[in-house]
Amino acid sequence: MITILAVGEAASELAAFGSGHPSIEIVTASDAEDALDRLARNRRIDAVLLLSDADAPDAARLLREEDPGGPPLFAACGVPGVVRIQAASPERMLLDVVERLSPEG
Repeated sequence: MITILAVGEAASELAAFGSGHPSIEIVTASDAEDALDRLARNRRIDAVLLLSDADAPDAARLLREEDPGGPPLFAACGVPGVVRIQAASPERMLLDVVERLSPEG
């Protein structure tokens, strides 16, 4: 099971998509502050997916400042310290993260 924290407005929609995949668990957060709260409560999170290009730089900075040893961050935009992924859709972004985290990936 891979647990991904999806951050942004599209996170709730992504959770429904993830429920159709038995090897994926989606935890959602509306913004970076909410993401910090979720990370503090759930140490099983394997990765953080930043869905909003506009908010990703500030969210990544805050998450790294508050939780420097936290899970890897993924986003579609180029942000230092964040793994860049394709942004065809939130669903494609999620599958890209899962592929990178899978032992075969």
